[in-house]
Amino acid sequence: MTVTWEEPGWERITAHVVRRRLPGWDCTVGLVLGAGGVLAVDAGSCLAEGAGVRAWAERTAGARVTHLALTHAHFDHVLGAGAFPDARVYGAPGVGAALTGGREELVADAVAHGLDARTAREAANALPGAVRETRGELALDLGGGARAVLAAVGPGHTGHDLAVLVPGDPAVVLCGDLVEESGPPQAGPDAVPSRWPAALDRLLALGGEDARYVPGHGAVVDAAFVRAQRDALAVRFGVSR
Repeated sequence: MTVTWEEPGWERITAHVVRRRLPGWDCTVGLVLGAGGVLAVDAGSCLAEGAGVRAWAERTAGARVTHLALTHAHFDHVLGAGAFPDARVYGAPGVGAALTGGREELVADAVAHGLDARTAREAANALPGAVRETRGELALDLGGGARAVLAAVGPGHTGHDLAVLVPGDPAVVLCGDLVEESGPPQAGPDAVPSRWPAALDRLLALGGEDARYVPGHGAVVDAAFVRAQRDALAVRFGVSR
């Protein structure tokens, strides 16, 4: 399947946070809109998707995408990253190595899931060479009252999971694939199942009881959903609580 960009239908979550569920793999991309810049959270599965996200942000917010946070290094979340050449790119420790040393694996995984091989290769060749790896938490001020906190809360879904907290009333947490709503959480060969429930504990501590949690795939959920998924993962992977 060759992915083409469609005019996005964005979901506004708060005054500063919007997101879109991209076609194909139902992957979430989020934007934190500030007066001085925009933070994109994940980049889509190809350069066309990433370019569409960037263009929509610039047209709608009137500000360029200055920061890009990658929640983890799976093809549907990162292969659009080359469409943000001027953005500072952030990830949890290990993401940089996955992008530079794991490009063949990203291409193979994308093609296995149906992405056109030429599209996947072009996107992989354009991946950023430098990632600012976040240990613990890192606060970003995007201007106009828009702030974001990047938090390395993994491992879990992968060995390098990053979440993004946008403080507010309500707070918003962009979870990556630590949380999935449209289907059971996917645990591939790079998952760390024994530590996934603890990662969700950290996610809940980050956002709190009243936050809105944005999964990597699926509809926005609440803290009760995240707790239930944490408990289900503990049972599924035999992790004692």
